[in-house]
Amino acid sequence: MKVSWRWKWVVAAFCALGVQGEAAADAPRVIRLTSAEWPPYTSQTLRQQGVTTAVIRAAFAAVGCQLAVDFYPWRRAIALAEREARYAGYFPEYAAQSADGHFLLSESVGDGPLGFAERKDAPVQWQRLDELGPLRIGVVQGYLNTDDLDRRIGDGLQKVDEARDDAQNLLKLAAGRVRLAVIDRRVFQYLVHADPRVMSFAGELRFNSRLLEDKGLYVAFRNTEEGREARRLLNEGLKKIDVKAVVEAALR
Repeated sequence: MKVSWRWKWVVAAFCALGVQGEAAADAPRVIRLTSAEWPPYTSQTLRQQGVTTAVIRAAFAAVGCQLAVDFYPWRRAIALAEREARYAGYFPEYAAQSADGHFLLSESVGDGPLGFAERKDAPVQWQRLDELGPLRIGVVQGYLNTDDLDRRIGDGLQKVDEARDDAQNLLKLAAGRVRLAVIDRRVFQYLVHADPRVMSFAGELRFNSRLLEDKGLYVAFRNTEEGREARRLLNEGLKKIDVKAVVEAALR
């Protein structure tokens, strides 16, 4: 009788392991990425964690994968994505980042209209970047701008003042410390309506009518076997969804 009960326990244990194995096999693959606070594109406080996050999550879901995002300050987000194997990459990134070889860019997950914020009482009319050389321009530390503007900054042809984030950049603009502030138009619109630091002087600022560039937004994947596979899955998923519809829904 004891042998019989012992046998039943063994059978039950194997059955339990089999059920657990099936559940594990059915569980979606989790792709973990890093990002930073850059609303409305990415933010741990926003619905769906921001517009760009919503697009990436929908694309991965379309191929049976689950997205997990860890938020850090921007430079740390990039550094952790590069050195820690648990991360497949980071987002959002502009196309210029692909040049260093450490990361491979996905297909586009949206766009970002990059331009200048200005004071309403001191508008700037310009056609070429070299006309802005005498003006001090606010930029965010660690952010890419456009190739031409970054080249001019690197060559010492453009006066700049660095800020730690977009909100501080706008604070400097409002205080008259810079004449223009480089910023994405959707980020500008979000900050003047939702960030307490900016809302108090939002009426003094506006977005300059001339864009620097309509920038594509991408996920930068590690150039490893795991990163390349995650990139393949995302690109496949992007073909299965309507990116524009996801963006519009997330912005409502």
